Amino acid sequence: MKKISVLILFFLLACSPKDFENSASENSSETPSYGDVYVMANLSDASYLNPVLAADTSSGVVLEKIFNGLIKYDKDLKITGDLAQSFEVSQDGLEITFHLRKNVKWHDGKRFSARDVFFTYKTLTDPNTKTPYSSNFTMIKEFKIIDDYTIKVVYHEPFAPNLESWGMYIIAEHVFKGQDINTAPANRKPIGTGPYKFKSWETDQKIVLEANPDYYEGKPYINGFVVRVVPDQSVQFLELRSQSLDSVSLTPDQWNAYDSFFKHYNKYRESVFAFTYLGFNMKRKPFDDKKFRQAVQYAINKKDIIQGVLLGTGKEATGPYPPQSWAYNNKIKPSEYNPQKAVEILKSLGFDDVNGDGYLDYKGKSFEFTITTNQGNRQRELSAQIIQENLKKIGLKVNIRVIEFSAFLNQYIAKRDFDAVIMGWSLTLDPDQYALWHSAQTAPREYNFMSYNNPEADKLFEEGRTTFSQDERKKKYFRIQEIMAEDIPCVFLYYPENLTALHKRFHGVKEAPIGIGYNFIKWWVPKNQIKYSFQE
Repeated sequence: MKKISVLILFFLLACSPKDFENSASENSSETPSYGDVYVMANLSDASYLNPVLAADTSSGVVLEKIFNGLIKYDKDLKITGDLAQSFEVSQDGLEITFHLRKNVKWHDGKRFSARDVFFTYKTLTDPNTKTPYSSNFTMIKEFKIIDDYTIKVVYHEPFAPNLESWGMYIIAEHVFKGQDINTAPANRKPIGTGPYKFKSWETDQKIVLEANPDYYEGKPYINGFVVRVVPDQSVQFLELRSQSLDSVSLTPDQWNAYDSFFKHYNKYRESVFAFTYLGFNMKRKPFDDKKFRQAVQYAINKKDIIQGVLLGTGKEATGPYPPQSWAYNNKIKPSEYNPQKAVEILKSLGFDDVNGDGYLDYKGKSFEFTITTNQGNRQRELSAQIIQENLKKIGLKVNIRVIEFSAFLNQYIAKRDFDAVIMGWSLTLDPDQYALWHSAQTAPREYNFMSYNNPEADKLFEEGRTTFSQDERKKKYFRIQEIMAEDIPCVFLYYPENLTALHKRFHGVKEAPIGIGYNFIKWWVPKNQIKYSFQE
């Protein structure tokens, strides 16, 4: 995904050569042709097609084709201009001047200008806007419109991710002005500046986009982009047989399936900036007690998950930063698997089997809790089952609830109606995770829905984002990881890998440090292999 200010995005790093299979035409001298439709699947439907509000991967996959930010990461993970043709950062880092492109149009034909950037900024910082992204923009002291295509942003104090934060997708002033951004019709019928234009949305069925002929980088070769809702990874995988999907995210066991399944597909294995975790609702007892959370972690055998669920494709997580991040603290040791220690801690907290049913009661009353996760993600469901069995061995009764993803987010996460969850976070390259963990970020649509609160960690997150020196920032993020290893705000389970099957008829696919999707507008299908007309 291209949007780099949102923590829901995956940054794909360095395809392994042994796992990358070039299509037969990769080095072909054929001339690219226009046509065909790319069809992919999501496990759930999008929530909003408004980048200010959306915080889920299913929405993000669509939004990255419809909208642009001022900047983006290039194929080599370096920041470059997007809607901004160029930019300058002052020596003290407190000012950024953006020079906007003059050849950009909104999908309805209106001209893009500095007014749209200002409107996006004002919307993000409006307290009535239900957005998780405001913390990056409340750091701004002054927003100056120099002319229609030049803006200057001045910050109150140093803000390390200041440039990266402007990967935030820009929305159109003329589309939303005078409306409630939270309920505006354009949240379902978006108008952007990106390579694809919105065409239709059949709820829980599919979203259809068509190529933008006026895109500033040129019209994409692929005429259409379709995202179907297929809420089960097994069903998605079976569709490889009929070739009804052009790309599928594979589970580890599917990755190792017979070659016959992939006769028409290339496979890609990529590391991602992400982690999967067991999170707790720290507004509920006993999850608010770090000793209880420590006991749960001692009882979980992560190696069972790595070997039994991921089949060796991921790595055991030790904290919120993956090993490829410069903020990763390699001195944090993997958590100890020690069920006996877990039992001792629980007894010290008042857990005991009072009625002899084999399960621990809490302070004389029966106790059980529920782990909730999203439907269709087999790895998370299997991880929940392993954790359930691990905790049963120490006397904790655990239930598992699997919910359709949008309902999971809106009914349980947003309302804080859960005991524990298994989820994943996709991260930006900059290690600023203020929005995830700071105690000020616990409003209904904000990201700290586990309600983690540690004053020292809060201070370090604040200092980490207001310090430019990478060495100084590293010290702060290393200390944060030490604190979390003691606090256990969640049980960090594993760092996943992205396993993908992509149909071989698509040419122009190139591997790069950022992943294979960075040049999607340059992908194409030879005329004699075109499968769909856009009308279909």
